[in-house]
Order: sequence, then C-alpha cells, then structure tokens
Amino acid sequence: MRLLTAVFICSLFIFYSSSILAEPDLKQQTISYTQQTHTIKSAVLNEERTVVVQLPKSYQANPNKVYPVIYRLDGAGNIPLISAVMERLQNDNRAPEVIIVAIENTNRLRDLYPTVNKEPQGPVGEGGGAAKFLAFIEQELMPLINKSYRTHNYNVIAGASAAGVFALYTMQANPELFQAHIAYSPAVWWNYGASVKATKSFINKSKDLNNYVYINIGEEAGLMRERYNDLQQALQSNNLPNLRFFSDAFENVSHNLTSAAGAFNAYHNLFLPKQMPMSALSDDIESIDVYYQTLSQQWGEQITPPEGAVRQLGYNLVNRQQYERAVAVFKHNVKHHPQSVDALWGLGYGYEVQGNIQQALIKIEAALNVVDTAYPYLDALKETKSRLQTQLNKMQ
Repeated sequence: MRLLTAVFICSLFIFYSSSILAEPDLKQQTISYTQQTHTIKSAVLNEERTVVVQLPKSYQANPNKVYPVIYRLDGAGNIPLISAVMERLQNDNRAPEVIIVAIENTNRLRDLYPTVNKEPQGPVGEGGGAAKFLAFIEQELMPLINKSYRTHNYNVIAGASAAGVFALYTMQANPELFQAHIAYSPAVWWNYGASVKATKSFINKSKDLNNYVYINIGEEAGLMRERYNDLQQALQSNNLPNLRFFSDAFENVSHNLTSAAGAFNAYHNLFLPKQMPMSALSDDIESIDVYYQTLSQQWGEQITPPEGAVRQLGYNLVNRQQYERAVAVFKHNVKHHPQSVDALWGLGYGYEVQGNIQQALIKIEAALNVVDTAYPYLDALKETKSRLQTQLNKMQ
C-alpha cells in the first residue's frame, strides 16, 4: 500500500500538455518531459486517430541515443502513472528511459475485442474490430513513431480490461511485433471466454515464444474470475523456455484500479536491472554475458557486464561460501576489464578466501602494476600485498 500511495503522489507532480496539430506536431515542453500530439488520418480505420507521445528527459541532450517504446492503450491519462513508476525504477538502474505512446480511443469496444460478443451478460453485437485496429498500429502508427523518433526494436504494449484483451491478442496475431505484453485485469469473460480459448490454443501450438507477459486481477468474481483463472493457469504451466510470465492477484482492489496496483510489478519484472541478480546466475559462467546481451536488447545500448556489478556477484558467492564459483566470476570480470584495479583486486580476494595465497598475491601485484596514484584505496591495496606476502612466507 505504501508503494501504491507513493506512486499516486508522484503522479500528481508529473504535468504534461498536448495540442492537436497537423503532423508532425510542435513540441510541448513540460516540467519533466516533452510531449507531442499526432493526429493520424488512418486509411486502415477510415477515421482520424490521436496519439500522444512522451519523450524521455534525456532525449534532447543525447541525440544519438535510442529508446524502447511503451504503447499504452486507452489514452494519455495513463502517462503519469507509467512515468512515476518508470522514474523510480530508473533511479535505481532497474529500467531504461522509454518513449511512451498513448493511443486515444474512438470506438473502444469495436477496436479492442477480437470477437463480436454473443453472450447476454455483455453488450451483444459489439466488438470484432481488433484485427483492423492492430493493422492500424502495425502499418500506420508504428512506422510513424519509428520514423519520427529515435526508437529501437523493443516494444511494449499495455492495457487494462478490454485493452488487456487486445494486448494478449496482439501476441497471438503477431508474436514478434511486441516484445512484452501487459494486461491489467483483462476482460476475458467477453463472448464466452473466447480470448481465453484463443490464448490457450496459441500457447499449446507454439514451439518457441521469446516474450514477456504480465497479467493481473483484482476483486472480480464469477465468470470473470473463473475464466481469468483458466487463462492464468494455462500461461503459468506453459512449456516455453523463453516466455517470461508473471501474474498478480490483488484482494480488495477494484477492476478499475488493477492498472495502478500492478504497474510497478509489471515493469519491475519486465526490465532487467544493470545489477545482475543472483537468481540469473547459473552454473554456466557465460550466463553473465547472456544476461547483459538481453539487457542491452531491452535498453537499446550495448552494455558490457559492468565491473562493479559482476564483482558484487562474486562477493555474494563468497558470502555463501561458494569460493570456486566466486573465483570463476572474478576471473570472468577480469576478462572483460583486464586493466581494472578493482577487478584484479576482487580476483585476488577470491583466491585468498579460497586459500590460494600465491595466486592471490599475483593478482594483487597485477593490480598494483596498473593502479594510478590517485586511486583512493592505494594504501589498502599495498597493505594487502604486504599481508599476503607475510602469509606466503610463513607457509614456505
């Protein structure tokens, strides 16, 4: 609850403005962000559609930087919440800056549901336009965004209720269009649970799916809960090794608040932090490189395994008394950062706790050979060498 309260408070301080102008729109400078509004004359939908684009704070100052894109259904009213959550994650190096594209509605039920509803509990005869709406996004909107802004090929689609159903539908219709699908309390009761059946069939037929899916639900009950549970269990029990699936169930949270309740977990689980977690480190030391390759694809920049982050993995292994693995991690760090005093010192420490004093001393001497006189811990490094030399002399 404290986290949700903090998110809402942060949202109050994120101001934005927009104006509907001819393409491309003039930039609107806000306190924190720059926004642009585009009015698109859609040939696919045969109507005008409005989207609001929010650029990252660093966009103007970093003209060569590219950014992942979050496509948020149901309009710009969702931008403040996303911004507040993403800022908190970015401040902790747990997410990149992003471009947010908010798509305004015209006929929501028509566009977001893949099938026409025939079930009496809902509006009979509505829906069925999702394929055409997706064609608009794929053929008209995304090319405009990619042409107008510095994007890279990491796209997220997010929506709630009917928009959550559409987010899941896009994965089935074109699995490679979006790399992540976020569905807050998707209204899967629609048309006798047609979207659940379609998703289950898609999952069962898929041989590989390199993607991310987040879904949640609040206090909903009855058919909605029953059909959602069916969907959740099907996704949870999938046998697809590259499908990252997360879900939440929030008691006493209304259907309309599930996007607020789930936004942090949705993006926190999606984006990989620059500090590789221990859970991502397998027995194969190359998992470090795989992790940072995946992170680079998400963030849109080439990120070599950071020296400090990898060294911290080694220290964590030392604390767990897994000395052999710790030395392997420290060695891997030196491979990427052979001239780093800290990387060499870390490897020396790994050898020391392992009991290999001779190798520890060799690495400390290597660190002293590349150290700069301005290094703040030079005296400590020299003391370490002296201590290890004394230990080695006693052993001989």
